[in-house]
Amino acid sequence: MALFVQPPKSICILRLSAIGDVCHVLAAVQQIQKYWAETKITWIIGKTERQLFTNIHNIEFIVYDKKTGLKGILQLWRTLKGRKFDALLNMQTALRASFISLGIKATYKIGFGKQRTREGQWLVTNHKVTDPENPHVLAGFMAFAEYLGVPTNKPQWDLGITSELQQKVRQFIATDKKNLIISPCSSKQEKDWLIERYAEIANIADQNNINVIFCGSPAKREIETVNKIIQQCHFEPINLCGKTSLLELATLIGMVDLVIAPDSGPAHIATTQGTPIIGLYAYHNPLRTGPFNNLHNVVNVYEKNIEKEFGKSSSQLAWATKLKGKNLMADIQVEAVIKQMCALGMNIHNLSSRENNV
Repeated sequence: MALFVQPPKSICILRLSAIGDVCHVLAAVQQIQKYWAETKITWIIGKTERQLFTNIHNIEFIVYDKKTGLKGILQLWRTLKGRKFDALLNMQTALRASFISLGIKATYKIGFGKQRTREGQWLVTNHKVTDPENPHVLAGFMAFAEYLGVPTNKPQWDLGITSELQQKVRQFIATDKKNLIISPCSSKQEKDWLIERYAEIANIADQNNINVIFCGSPAKREIETVNKIIQQCHFEPINLCGKTSLLELATLIGMVDLVIAPDSGPAHIATTQGTPIIGLYAYHNPLRTGPFNNLHNVVNVYEKNIEKEFGKSSSQLAWATKLKGKNLMADIQVEAVIKQMCALGMNIHNLSSRENNV
């Protein structure tokens, strides 16, 4: 039974991070807005993640910077003093988020169901959503909307990308050939693919008349990784690592033909833009965290290593089971990525880079 028969006046969303997860939450939030146009939405969000939503103006964003610690939480509580929401959707299981929720007044404090709740979140919520059968994290967020009484459809996103943004990044798009973005880094180095294999894919793409663009954040590790890859390229790709805002990156991703990335924010940004994405997965179950619209294009060695490490299939293990082996990404082969590139229309015929490296 739906929690609300009539549209609530106000809802608070609590989801601080990360980029991929806030993209998934946005689909649920915009579904709520589509059904309850008059309901006021307030979203407590992380500082970096807010930058992706710069052009979304029909949501009240309140930024919490985790670097400010307890001082920032106290300031957040003061900001919300005197306000009470009809519902708080606590869409983050981290202990920090649960602590923040203590200072937010709401009639209903809604958290994850038994399968997905962690770090004692159930102690600070008074309602729990029903765990969806679909293991994907996006389905888990959409379950909040369904619990409220909002019918859910195929996820859709609107980041407010403008023609001005498109014009700004258009200079990097080749109009006479296919365009490929390679985003080589994830939040943790162990989830990154091998530098020489990224370079090999880039070389093969270039030899097949594909415009290759590298992207990434301004983090030192990401800039160094991209530079090491480019040193092994036989041509000069476009290097935008650390040179775009998150919204500019999303705009660019929406204008290319394909993205290749490990388990990372850009992979999920591609989903918001309807751009095909080849995800590279070894440590996390792609059925749970893979690019929602391209799960069948994921190059995945997770299941093979689950059997090796636990002697069971992923369906027999806890929902968020992560592998702990070393160098698992090395199991992903170039040939498997090329196969998915062809499946997504990149027309790879010339494999001379592969032949030269045998």
